[in-house]
Amino acid sequence: MSPKPPPCFRDLARLGRAAPAASLAPIGDFRALDEAGFIDAGDFIFRKWRERASERGEPVPLDLSRSCKYGSLFMSLVYGGTIAGNYQHQFNIIDGRIVDLSHAAADVFRMREPYAHDADLFVADFHRESMASITPRVSGWVEEFLARDED
Repeated sequence: MSPKPPPCFRDLARLGRAAPAASLAPIGDFRALDEAGFIDAGDFIFRKWRERASERGEPVPLDLSRSCKYGSLFMSLVYGGTIAGNYQHQFNIIDGRIVDLSHAAADVFRMREPYAHDADLFVADFHRESMASITPRVSGWVEEFLARDED
C-alpha cells in the first residue's frame, strides 16, 4: 500500500481539473519529489524566508505568508514541474499535482480560490520583472540546498 500523500499535494484528477497550461517551466534535470523532499524543501524555504525578513529589518514571519513566488520558483528549479497561479497566489504543478510550500500559510487560508490559474498573469511584464528580480536570490538558495547533499 502506497503512503497517503501529505495534504500539500492536491491531486488535480481527483479535483476534476487538468493541470493548467502553466506558465514558467524550467528545463533540465530535476529531483523526484516525495513527502520527505517536500518537508525538507519547506523547512529550508521557511528558514530562508525568515533570514530574508531579518536582512530587511522586517518582523520575523511566523509562516510562509507572502512567500509564494519564492517558494514556487525554488520548487520548479529543484523538482521541475511548472509554476501556476493567479494574482493572489503562486504554486507548482508537479507530476499532475498541485504542490504548494505555503499551503498552510495564513494568507493562503484567507483566499477563496488559491489554486485558480490565470495564464494572463504570467505574460504580464510586471510579473515577469518581479520573477526576474527574485531569481538571483532563489538561485542562491537552490545552490545551497543542493550542495547539502554533496557534503
